Amino acid sequence: MFLVKDGVSLIEKIVSSLGIDSPTAIIIISIAVILFFGFLMTRLTKKLKLPNVTAYIIMGILLVPLWKMLPVDINGIIPESVINGMDFVSDIALAFIAFSVGEYFKLDDLKKSGRKILIITLCEAMMAFALVFILCFLLLGIDLSFSLVLASLASATAPASTIMTIRQTKAKGEYVNTLLEVIAADDMVALILYSIAISICLALTAGGSGITFNSIGMPIIKNLITVVIGISFGFLLKLLLPRTRTTDNRLIIAIAVLFLFCGICALLEQSPLLGCMFMSVVYINITKDDKLFKQLNYFSPPIMLVFFVMSGMKFNLEAFTNMSKIGYVPLFVAAICYFVVRIIAKYFGAFIGCQTVKQPKRVRNYLGLGLIPQAGVAIGLAYMGARIFTKQGYPELGDSLQTIILASSILYEIVGPGLSKLGLYLSKSYGNEESKPVIAETPAISETTNLDLQENQEVTPEDAYNEAAEEFYKEKDIRDHINKE
Repeated sequence: MFLVKDGVSLIEKIVSSLGIDSPTAIIIISIAVILFFGFLMTRLTKKLKLPNVTAYIIMGILLVPLWKMLPVDINGIIPESVINGMDFVSDIALAFIAFSVGEYFKLDDLKKSGRKILIITLCEAMMAFALVFILCFLLLGIDLSFSLVLASLASATAPASTIMTIRQTKAKGEYVNTLLEVIAADDMVALILYSIAISICLALTAGGSGITFNSIGMPIIKNLITVVIGISFGFLLKLLLPRTRTTDNRLIIAIAVLFLFCGICALLEQSPLLGCMFMSVVYINITKDDKLFKQLNYFSPPIMLVFFVMSGMKFNLEAFTNMSKIGYVPLFVAAICYFVVRIIAKYFGAFIGCQTVKQPKRVRNYLGLGLIPQAGVAIGLAYMGARIFTKQGYPELGDSLQTIILASSILYEIVGPGLSKLGLYLSKSYGNEESKPVIAETPAISETTNLDLQENQEVTPEDAYNEAAEEFYKEKDIRDHINKE
């Protein structure tokens, strides 16, 4: 039998038992616990060859949702007030995610194979959207707005697991190049689909007013405004970040611009995703400066850790295990159906796309196997969607959306690397003389990109950070020497 809980967390109990009333101490200790335990969980997932994002989500579940089901008079380790008060972290994390996506849309590269990649990406993304919507709305009887938002999330792909497998197997060839380019374009399509879906969702949940210009037209206009502002900020970055600036000042200015853009989006009550993506597209194409993206990748890991752990802490484990229904079925059944249908949709969508542009058989038959993983972008969008559902008076839909995406993301990150390796093997992209050289860095994916790179790769986040620090201090020593002379 469960005890009646007083809603107090373990950290709050410990601090109060010392006779101290210090909200500041509780907040700082909570952040330290999130960072430390998130790191510790990666020690375990590293042994299992799983991405760090999986460790962060699982640790979030262990810190709060699991405790709510245990027969103890504690409502989790982290206080609810801290979790609710750190919602701004999700906006910042989403800005970093979207900014990193835009890096890969270099016009010079898109001109070479852009049409084929666009067709393949649209086919697999739209297939995932269509089949998941049919599953949710027609077969499972789930709310229309929820079905649209979940279907839009189905199109997103997490690249890190696939890239990790490519590096480990030293694969190369046309299959690998096509896969990397499709992965790069995939998340942009997901962001656009999500923006459209959430606008329709807002119209459908606007207090029964239905689809009117104010309910659906205004959200689209606000999204377009954020895109225009994002493009303007891309030019602003170009002006503020000449290559002559020091490494530390470039990082400070870039983060200040991203934070300012997030604040503007918060004022407009819009997601920073599309605007940040277009900001980085403009910046990379007018400057060709990919060092900024590497610098931001060195800075962002703690932010991403906190964001994904917080996502895990919002996981509704009780609803997931207690047969709570969404539509006609329990929530865990809906999550499993989503997991399976999205895999089928990704595979056959990629197959049809490759067939349309006449890709070779070894690419056409196995490309979909590399598009299975799903994590960062989908989780970020689910977090944002849940917040919107809650604001519109449908918190149960918000909980369900996050629960389905988080549960399926863990499964995708477990089976994804295996399926990616299978695709590389069947396409004969490794294991022969032609594929012996280590894969070169492609225009689509940089060496230190992605949120959930593992430490067993060729360049770990720690190594990248140390190299950046060494470079910074070498430059600083040289400048100091020149100034003395």
